[in-house]
This record gives sequence, structure tokens and C-alpha cells, in this order.
Amino acid sequence: MTVTAYTLAVVLNLFCLFLGYRFLFRPGPAAAGYGAPADPGGAAAAYLTVKGVRDGTLGVVGLALLAFAGARAEAWFMLCVALVPLADTLIVLRHGGTRAVAFGIHFATAVVVLVGAGLLFAV
Repeated sequence: MTVTAYTLAVVLNLFCLFLGYRFLFRPGPAAAGYGAPADPGGAAAAYLTVKGVRDGTLGVVGLALLAFAGARAEAWFMLCVALVPLADTLIVLRHGGTRAVAFGIHFATAVVVLVGAGLLFAV
């Protein structure tokens, strides 16, 4: 179970880094994949950049906690961070995104993050 818990935590943190990179360097496709398309050349440009920085930072902090503070600190971090994809679920629903994206991507991500936190608490 330890290998599974750590592997899932690393993969989730690396995925946050990937999402951050994508929103910073490919914001149009990233916004469409998020479920709320936005024009990266228009008024939404700043918000897309903020999302990229937010996601990338979450990945860096998660990896740093795992490496330097241990599984329990990472578990608490992931428990708190699960609020982000839960909020993303509501954002997509409120802004015309599909239920499939809201629940199939964002809510499912929250569930996986919570499972990862639970596994780390069990280590």
C-alpha cells in the first residue's frame, strides 16, 4: 500500500504541474479541456494565467511536502487540495460546461485526490 500511496501522490502532483504548464503555454486548449472555453487573447487571459500558476504551484508544493515533510503532511495537503477540483466542478456547471466534464473530470479528480489522501494517512 505504501508504494501505491506514494505513486498516486507523485502522479497527482506531476499532473498538477502539467496542467499549470498547459494553462500557461497552451491556454486555449487548456480552457476547453477544463470545460469552460475562454479566449486566451481576450479578457480571460489573466485568469487563464492565474489558473496555470495555481495548478503548477499546487504540484510543486505537493512534491516538496512529500519529499521533505513526509506522507502525513502530504495527506493533509491533499485533503485540503481536494477542495479545488470540487470547486472546479461547480465552476464548470455554473458557466455552461457539461455535466460530463464537471463530474467526469473535476469531481472524479476530487475523489482520486481524496483516495490518495486516505492511502497516505494509512501509511
